[in-house]
Amino acid sequence: MSFNNHVNLKTGDWIKGKLQDGEIIIGYIESLDFLKGTVRVSVIKCEAVETIGKKISISLKQVKKLPISKVVNKEQILFLIDLALSTGDEDWFIELSAKLNSMKQLVNELNIK
Repeated sequence: MSFNNHVNLKTGDWIKGKLQDGEIIIGYIESLDFLKGTVRVSVIKCEAVETIGKKISISLKQVKKLPISKVVNKEQILFLIDLALSTGDEDWFIELSAKLNSMKQLVNELNIK
């Protein structure tokens, strides 16, 4: 059994996965066990509402690393701020809040001119 296509996965990466019953999850990696071929995921979004907020183990075969996205608008930043709050990531929250404030300042400066 080879998991070579998953060697770039690491703790903290965001993933999309499919549970055995077919439900789609989105979450971030808490830990990896390449010997067992599993990943422990903190579930942030799931079709099964009762799974949200739980930590589950899932096969490496069932997960795909989500690409890092470039935030380009206010709505995306606000969504990510909510996500940072729900995951308790204070550093990320501060970083995103600073970006949002910078955007607001830029808009204010453009409106003044």
